Amino acid sequence: MNSHLLVLIVGFSYTVVYGLMAILRREGVTTQFILETVILTVLVAGGGYFTNSPANPILFLVFLYILTSRSRLLVDLANLLSNRGRQRDAINTLQVALRLYPDKPTRLIVLVNMGIVQLRRENPESARMLLETVLEEAQDGGLGIRHKAACYYNLGLAFQRLGKENQSVRYFKEAKELFPGSPYGKAAAESLEERQRGKKSKE
Repeated sequence: MNSHLLVLIVGFSYTVVYGLMAILRREGVTTQFILETVILTVLVAGGGYFTNSPANPILFLVFLYILTSRSRLLVDLANLLSNRGRQRDAINTLQVALRLYPDKPTRLIVLVNMGIVQLRRENPESARMLLETVLEEAQDGGLGIRHKAACYYNLGLAFQRLGKENQSVRYFKEAKELFPGSPYGKAAAESLEERQRGKKSKE
């Protein structure tokens, strides 16, 4: 089969599969993602065809994935740095991810992770502001259920560290009810149980 036709098939198949996965994650498919994948696919296939240059569909798929997942890959890197205690480097990496013009779901994911890093840096007020911004922007969609549960749980932690127990309990309950089987739902449930035990020990 013609390599340029294969590039077209790979590009449009990638758009459909990635889009379906985004829908399953409840993030939704953005116009930006569709435009990026379609334009790049047409440019590579068309450019190769008119210059009579063969195109490698596998390399194209890798390139397409890196391009469309650029900010998410940096989020993974930032999480790795944060888990190793390099919080400043993690924040810098996430700031770069924001400058790469991510689509709305990816931008919200970057901000959620930035809020988590701020908690690890002992900046609960900064974390609160970031995570509340995420929830406000996600009111009309764009944030998957897993990351929304992470946002609720970490917002609960931020309020807890700010000494605002009522708000803390509210967001722990939100995380637990939204995605009880996730690590965030389970951690929220444990936090609520610890709070109940603490109340009983004082009685």
